[in-house]
Amino acid sequence: MCLNEGNTVGGVLCADGHYGYSQPVGGVIVYDKQISPSGVGYDIACGNKAVKTNLKYEQIKNVVPAIMDEIANRISFGIGRKNKEKVDHDLFDDPNWDVYKEIGKHEHDQLKKLAKDQLGTVGSGNHFVDLLIDEKTDDVWIANHFGSRGFGHKTASGFLNLANGRKFADRAPGESMEQRPTLIDLDSDLGEMYYNAMHLAGRYAYAGRDYVIEQVLSILEAEPLFEVHNHHNFAWKETHNGKEYIVVRKGATPSAPGQLGFVGGSMGDISVIVRGKDTEENKKAFYSTVHGAGRIMSRTQAAGRMNWKTKKRTGGKITVEQMNEAVKKFGVELRGAGTDESPFVYRKLREVLDAHSGTIEILHVLKPIGVCMAGANEFDPYKD
Repeated sequence: MCLNEGNTVGGVLCADGHYGYSQPVGGVIVYDKQISPSGVGYDIACGNKAVKTNLKYEQIKNVVPAIMDEIANRISFGIGRKNKEKVDHDLFDDPNWDVYKEIGKHEHDQLKKLAKDQLGTVGSGNHFVDLLIDEKTDDVWIANHFGSRGFGHKTASGFLNLANGRKFADRAPGESMEQRPTLIDLDSDLGEMYYNAMHLAGRYAYAGRDYVIEQVLSILEAEPLFEVHNHHNFAWKETHNGKEYIVVRKGATPSAPGQLGFVGGSMGDISVIVRGKDTEENKKAFYSTVHGAGRIMSRTQAAGRMNWKTKKRTGGKITVEQMNEAVKKFGVELRGAGTDESPFVYRKLREVLDAHSGTIEILHVLKPIGVCMAGANEFDPYKD
């Protein structure tokens, strides 16, 4: 459907692909002078930061449970959470905040306050903070996964409303996975406003991931030696075959020749640092690769249907006991998380990576020893 809408040039479905609102997660659509806020999605600039530290496994192996306790205590996980510590950042002086002033003073003030309150919080769903060990060198790595939080979600909702003739703050009608892409001409006033707002959300997501990594480094009393940091829900201006296009990646990692990326597996699987290859296959893929292992079971299938009045789930295929047994067997200290994020609901990452062996090379294989996520039964209105 996506390839039949608007000024499409081409598209890619990565090996971790699965259903997503208006564009598959793991999907890449390339447009000529158009941008798709529905393709970028609600979690604008969701992405990963991974850092190699100066520590070796031997230095922390006896205190991993205490480290994970401190991560869970110090960092805010969950929907709608505010950071206990206000984070001052020059992104709040970014001129792109003027976009929201054009929409209205109330919207500008409300969104800026929300952004300030939530900067440095992780959220729920599949968002995490991981402690990992390089399988070859025993180096300690840390990584996180989240995006632009409520600020990005409200930005996406607002521009989808404007593009469909509604007011920015209107309640949007019900959505379908089969919803046609919402497209905006990039050279229109609305297209320019969305593009600038998206970049502001991207800067916000980077600042949040930087802050959380700094907190974990502090807990470890470690120094950063090397980092990998990028988005996988975003729209980039890129040149392909000699012409500039808009490349919308929803749950897909940029992988231009030499470009580094972090690809996370499930809580009971490896993660990797990858580098894009200079190959014809990678060129045909618009220099895009996977962002994770990819779901094979929906949240409701895995955890059951939630009754928010009683706070109880019924009908799930995966039990808490099964999840805990799987992560314990893999050697992971788990904090938080529900069965909808258990290893059983994801593909094996190596199989997914093998499908992209012509486009990326694996530089580091990282085994998680600690995983921290929002607690089970967190209501998650943010779509990823």
